[in-house]
Amino acid sequence: MKALKNISSILLRIGISIALLVFLFRQVDRKSLFGIIKNADKLLLAASFFIYFLTYVLCLLRWEMLLKAVKIHLPLKRVVISYAGGVFFSLFLPSTIGGDVMRSIDLAAHTKKTKEVLATVFLDRLSGYVGLAVLALISVIIGWNHVSSTHSVLLAVFVIVSVLVVVLLVLFNRFFYAKINSLLHSPNAGKIRDLLKNVHQEIHYFRNKERTIAGNLIFSFLIQIVAPLSFYVIALSLGVKINVIYFLIFLPIIGAITMLPISIGGLGLRDATTIFFFTKVGMSKDLAFAMSLLNFSFILFIGAVGGIIYVLTVRHRRIQHHQARPV
Repeated sequence: MKALKNISSILLRIGISIALLVFLFRQVDRKSLFGIIKNADKLLLAASFFIYFLTYVLCLLRWEMLLKAVKIHLPLKRVVISYAGGVFFSLFLPSTIGGDVMRSIDLAAHTKKTKEVLATVFLDRLSGYVGLAVLALISVIIGWNHVSSTHSVLLAVFVIVSVLVVVLLVLFNRFFYAKINSLLHSPNAGKIRDLLKNVHQEIHYFRNKERTIAGNLIFSFLIQIVAPLSFYVIALSLGVKINVIYFLIFLPIIGAITMLPISIGGLGLRDATTIFFFTKVGMSKDLAFAMSLLNFSFILFIGAVGGIIYVLTVRHRRIQHHQARPV
């Protein structure tokens, strides 16, 4: 029954992604769209790809920093393999969380330190969201003259920051944690209460790791700056000249929305939100859609490479797993 429910959920998300893409392709001139992509400046596209790839490198180093903080010392090669698997599975599992689950399972099986690995993955994702929210807020303040009349943008940033504040208060403030925990007294809230308790226990591993957390947040902020710059260079390759501040504001919002588990790998949802926000600042639907599709091609290529790395190392990981078992 549970397996059937999971399959139905995945099929629903696939359906949502397909429905969104079909709707978007009907909203644009397809001939013009593919012409825009075909005529893109290839040198600038290559530069954009390498900038985007840098975000994955920074994410990998951020995670490795957390692993070392909980005394999981592994060769960089082994961390790369687990991370590559996560990148690959995030392509077709619901949002980026699916990839997080897969890299957690892989590395936990290898290290036999399930709680520690889960703690690193959770804090890695949380710090990324902190960087995303902070950049969106700073960008709105700096570019207030550009977006003050765009109420949907301000509302999205307000929601993102508000959610972050609530999450941080519940996780790191004893008073708020106690209040939320007391509200979850219903028998039906057992799973949520257990999840909250487990998250608190995971964060416990980092209670005296201020330097690690600070370094992690710096990495997260850099990642959230680099990703919009990649998008900006894609726009330049298409001949679009628009203030870079819009990319610094919109991309964190688009990233936050794409994390919602209602599509497969954010496909369709990412494109719809890109068109929605960038058309508000004068960009045509065709150009915004082309920009999003080219960005997705980067995600797809890097995910495919991650899958190749993960598959080619299956035998090596199995040998390591058996060697790690006590005789």
